[in-house]
Amino acid sequence: MKSRLATLLLLAIAAPAIPAGAQEGSGGEWRTWGSDDFFTRYSPLDQISADNVGDLRVAWRWPTADRELQQSNPLWRAGRNEVTPLMANGMLYTVTGLGLVAALDPATGATLWVYDPESYAGGRSGAVGHVHRSLGYWTDGSAERLLLGTIDAYLISLDARTGQPDEAFGDGGRVDLLVGIPRASRDGRRVAARRPLIAGDVVVVGSSISDRALNREMPPGAVLGFDVRSGRRLWTFFTVPREFEAGYETWLGGSAEYSGNSNVWAGMAYDPELDYVYAPTSTPTNDYYGGARPGDNLFAESLVCLEARTGRRVWHFQAVHHGLWDYDFASTPVLADITVDGRPVKAVIQVSKQAFAYVFDRATGEPVWPIEEQPVPASTVPGEWTAPTQPFPTRPAPFDLQGATEENLIDFTPELRRRALEQLRQFDHGPLYTPPSLDGTLILPGIVGGANWPGGTYDPETGLFYVASRMNPSLVKVSPVDAERSNLRYRGQAGGPGQGGVGGVPDAAERMTVDGLPLFKPPYFRVTAIDMHAGEQRWTAPLGNGPVNHPLLQGLDLPPLGGDYHRGSVMVTKTLLFASMSAVHTQGVPQRAAWSEWADPDDELNLVYIFDKLSGELLRTVQLEGFSAAAPMTYEHEGRQYVVVATGSGPDSALVALSLPE
Repeated sequence: MKSRLATLLLLAIAAPAIPAGAQEGSGGEWRTWGSDDFFTRYSPLDQISADNVGDLRVAWRWPTADRELQQSNPLWRAGRNEVTPLMANGMLYTVTGLGLVAALDPATGATLWVYDPESYAGGRSGAVGHVHRSLGYWTDGSAERLLLGTIDAYLISLDARTGQPDEAFGDGGRVDLLVGIPRASRDGRRVAARRPLIAGDVVVVGSSISDRALNREMPPGAVLGFDVRSGRRLWTFFTVPREFEAGYETWLGGSAEYSGNSNVWAGMAYDPELDYVYAPTSTPTNDYYGGARPGDNLFAESLVCLEARTGRRVWHFQAVHHGLWDYDFASTPVLADITVDGRPVKAVIQVSKQAFAYVFDRATGEPVWPIEEQPVPASTVPGEWTAPTQPFPTRPAPFDLQGATEENLIDFTPELRRRALEQLRQFDHGPLYTPPSLDGTLILPGIVGGANWPGGTYDPETGLFYVASRMNPSLVKVSPVDAERSNLRYRGQAGGPGQGGVGGVPDAAERMTVDGLPLFKPPYFRVTAIDMHAGEQRWTAPLGNGPVNHPLLQGLDLPPLGGDYHRGSVMVTKTLLFASMSAVHTQGVPQRAAWSEWADPDDELNLVYIFDKLSGELLRTVQLEGFSAAAPMTYEHEGRQYVVVATGSGPDSALVALSLPE
């Protein structure tokens, strides 16, 4: 392993005295991709406020360090820029789409050093393409390290001051994450490492594994713990249990012996006091057909609490039994200290694609409010196994629509409702957890949520939790597979407005609308504020005006309907709530929903919305030069507050810093 790009500049700045393993950092820093160990995405900074937010402007822009590399080889073309930078000890750190790590001057965005692990050299990962979202930062008060998970499944440790590999870590600064993982290899690049979590002196790493496999045999999504100084592997937790491990019996017919996925690709959170790590897992092989893996399939689609030092499972909660909807836990859990009925609770909050917020006591795993098992429809696909019930939280209420049902159809006028009902009846449909079918089942929320990987943000001062969510259905269809290509009987496909089509279902996306209007009620994108002390929603605000110019809506007095966005990332400070939004882009080309033709021209693709965090009043929108698919962060440097958002895709990726005039 070597550095392709030379170190440009080194800064000799003494590290502050920080207790060993401490990761919270000072109030003006942003030391994890969720701000702190608890992943609150909260900052106590208040320089940017409702009184001066109108003066916010671009302070600097940093073009991606891998621009020339991406332009040199079509196999090295990165996708959306989804990174959240870190700020620690006077340095800003980021990672590019191709996995180059860079240190920047927080005041100017000037490049200080760049390190290139060349993980892109073998081409795109089948699991994540060329996408990175953040790094891990560790310090003992003297040494400082950056930890990077690569798309070719290595964990790399760099000296945060110089950008050079830590030779004491593993083999010349890296460890191989595939060692000892069944059916894992670098052939086809099916496994990629995801952003590491620093848990004291332990580095915890999950993985992304290619979805929608053609065969039942896939690598399992192991969670790994390493010593941060030496790179020695300390433990492995298998999300698909091995024989004689708890949960093995939930994979009927011995299907745990060959099934895989169930990986932790979303971020994890850490409680230093308990020394517990909270890991959200994904769908097992295959996303939409589970006939080869009968049973509930622990620990897939679960929140798993692990002891950081040992990897011992402390408790778990499975949100989806025998998943068939790609309803993996896509977002990082958030830790919050709340008070419920006068009782203090150390809680963990996990939002989901289904638009649920699951809330547990993070020490015991007991639900803070009851979660009830309720009957759900059975599958009609031959050979499929369906769980008879699924868990439904009783509080908080869902933060977006659930179920492709008649009561959720648009009702702007009786005629529009009638036409929407006609369209709905063209598909198999029903309440939440209606299974995929051979003809195609319309599900709501769709496969991207509800909430997705950006997750939520928690304000410890007010007890309010904020989450952005998307109302966009998906059509999920399973089809027979050629026995010469697959040992699965069926495999699934999914798509919808802005998601692409579904094979064998002509014009599916268009049929999921009424002349381009969504079938289901707005807001089509929203942000919701939830009082976590009471488990009650306080306010909901649409993000964008939506198709207000649609001919079928003319003459109606309608509020904003919510924009045509794909992702929404939120951050809260002492004074404001920020939400960065973007449309769907693939290789820089927008994929818009059918109704975008009639969107308000003032609804731009590339916006940061800024709200009064208590009332939900929209104070300002900021137009960026490129779309934002990433979660924002904020920090203070030399007395000035900055808000940084990643923008663009491919070689046009950049970081944009906003601040007040000097």
